[in-house]
Amino acid sequence: MRADLSPRLEVIILAGGQGKRLQSVVSDLPKPMANISGRPFLWWLLTRLSHQQVGRVILSVGYKAEAIQDYFGDVFSGIDIAYSVETEPLGTGGAIRFALEQARETQVVVLNGDTYTDIELRCLSDKLESSRSDLVMAVTHLDDVSRYGAVLCDGETETIVGFSEKQGGSAGYINAGIYCLRRDIFDRYSVPTRFSFERDFLTKWLSVLRPVAFSGVRAFIDIGVPEDFALAQTLIPAIAQKAPEAAES
Repeated sequence: MRADLSPRLEVIILAGGQGKRLQSVVSDLPKPMANISGRPFLWWLLTRLSHQQVGRVILSVGYKAEAIQDYFGDVFSGIDIAYSVETEPLGTGGAIRFALEQARETQVVVLNGDTYTDIELRCLSDKLESSRSDLVMAVTHLDDVSRYGAVLCDGETETIVGFSEKQGGSAGYINAGIYCLRRDIFDRYSVPTRFSFERDFLTKWLSVLRPVAFSGVRAFIDIGVPEDFALAQTLIPAIAQKAPEAAES
């Protein structure tokens, strides 16, 4: 069998959240350390990444960062771990920009530290490489987008052209919170130190960015609310067990 000569992927995980909506079940830990079937959520996420040609992860941490640093250290399951530590909340955009200062690759995948998906990151990376955009966004289809709002795409070019407000009962594609972007993406835009990647960057510069949608998300679990956190106790281990890379390792 020919060895895969593709470069190892570099990933930023936004893991600085406190998880206020999960206080009843995660009272004294960062949200990514919430217990899922006996393991921290971040353990499941990093284990999944270890089967996806990921060589380095930058953990963007803030609230009780030492709990994450002490647990995962500098290497986990063959992945080199670096830490981007916020001394004050920077928002999702500020956190990504700050973490990118430690990035080594020309393109980087960004994940939320409270969302578990079944997605091929190499395919996401390849899509950015073949596009003329600085940004590819993973999207997933839901029967009801009321919790998230919908992503509007051009059917022919797969370019994202807009975002609609949250409307109950309607189906559509949502932002899965996974991006592949070029390391220098912020160099061409005026952005503050603290900002929201979604509201203050994506929405503001959408017509210039022309991000491309990637619809290859096979499962999507957001543990940010108690009811989904309860479902994740069985769903995440089940998805992890069925993942092709896990079966082959």
